[in-house]
Amino acid sequence: MAHFKNRIEAGKKLAKELGNYKDEIHAIVLGLPRGGVPVAYEVAESLHLPLDVFLVRKLGVPGQPELAMGAIASGGVRVLNDRVIRRAGISEGQIEKTVQKEKEKLQKREEAYRGSRREIKIKGKTVLLIDDGLATGASMRAAISALRDLNPKKIVVAVPTAPPDTCQEIKSEVDQVVCLETPTPFWGVGGSYQNFSQTSNKDVRQLLDQAQTI
Repeated sequence: MAHFKNRIEAGKKLAKELGNYKDEIHAIVLGLPRGGVPVAYEVAESLHLPLDVFLVRKLGVPGQPELAMGAIASGGVRVLNDRVIRRAGISEGQIEKTVQKEKEKLQKREEAYRGSRREIKIKGKTVLLIDDGLATGASMRAAISALRDLNPKKIVVAVPTAPPDTCQEIKSEVDQVVCLETPTPFWGVGGSYQNFSQTSNKDVRQLLDQAQTI
């Protein structure tokens, strides 16, 4: 059963659960592109907080791209999984080649979304990290790991929908987790929405531009 009409409604409902962060001077909202940005926009607008995107690119093992050996993210963050690297026998040269390839993709996305607008500083801030839902939570975990390197004061993960076990696992990695709906069985993030149409790069850019005028 769909719990939300669309991402806009999901964001408004999520904002109500995060009401204690309203007007907090040192709090910011970060949306994971692309689908998390419309949700994050509604939260930022309702709570009167700054909005930005936080991009994460997985670093796949050469020849096994589905296996992550680390991730890079907004702010020049690089997180490596030494255990995977050792087991797979990956050389420093292979790592750097993969990092450079993904960095170029990340920079293009950053430019497409942010334009000339500066990214929001994260150090010492309470970060509300938002997506439109979690399935395995892999992307969110990569974002959390990368975010830690930027020294936020507090990390709060907030999503409209996720499986119960994923929510529980994420709780051990951050200061607070808000999952509005935890359907069982879980049929994917889209199953919680009546309208789960794709969010475009243009949509993301427009929402970030609108957030600047609020």
